[in-house]
This record gives sequence, C-alpha cells and structure tokens, in this order.
Amino acid sequence: MRCPHCGHLDDKVLESRQNGSATTIRRRRECLACGYRFTSYERIEEKPLMVVKRDGRRELFNLQKLERGLRKSLEKRPVSQNTIEETLHAIEDEAAIRGKTSREIFTEELGEMILKRLFSIDKVAYVRFASVYRMFSNVDEFVREIEMLSRRNSEE
Repeated sequence: MRCPHCGHLDDKVLESRQNGSATTIRRRRECLACGYRFTSYERIEEKPLMVVKRDGRRELFNLQKLERGLRKSLEKRPVSQNTIEETLHAIEDEAAIRGKTSREIFTEELGEMILKRLFSIDKVAYVRFASVYRMFSNVDEFVREIEMLSRRNSEE
C-alpha cells in the first residue's frame, strides 16, 4: 500500500479489526520508510447481477421491479403475503445461482422462473403473467395457453 505521506510502497500492518457487521476490515499501518502511521479499509467488492433484455440492453437486477410484476399478476387472488415473499426470494436466489459465473441472466430465464412458480401457486396469475411476458396479441393466444394449462392439469 502506498504511504500517503512519502509515497513509499512498503509498510507493515500494526492492527486489524472488523467493523460490527463484519463487512469491512480496518487496518492500522506503518510506513517502513518514514514511519508515518495511517489507516486503510478493505471491503468486498460485489459485482451486481445484470439482466440482459430482449433487445440486448443490460440493466441491474431489480427485485422491486420483479415484485411489481408478480403482485400485478396476483392482484385480487387468494395468495398470502408470505407466499409472495417466499416466491420472490426463491426467484432471487435461483437467478443469483444461474448468473453466478457471468453475473448476467436473460429476461427469458427470469420470465420462465416466474411462470414455473406461478403455475404451482395460482393458474389465473400464471395466465395473467404469461399474457404480458409472452406479449399475447389476440384471444387465440389466451385460449392456447389455457388449453395447455388444462392439459397439464389433467396430466397431474
């Protein structure tokens, strides 16, 4: 570490301490050239998870945005607040795992994760979300999705 007083690069660490939340380490250092004592701080640099949109743009993963979409599809449905929160956290965890190496996840992957979970929670919410996510443009697309739901239900 460069000494702020003389610019020399060699120092020794006199003392190290973590802060209360264990997210930062404070180190007291002494320059070996001039004896100047100074403090440095170390913290983990986390790379944010990015969402790759259909048009190729990238934006930060936003849990609140995901929550808004989930809540809209579940609006006026008999689903508890606890179930919604558990679903959100499960999707967030799965997205972090899938995007671990590249720190990116595609919107298609996120959408399919949400649909998979909504399918098991509430079929009406599933169709609502699917209609926006898959950009239904006419009634026939709704009918196809509902027929697919009926087939899957009869198989279970």
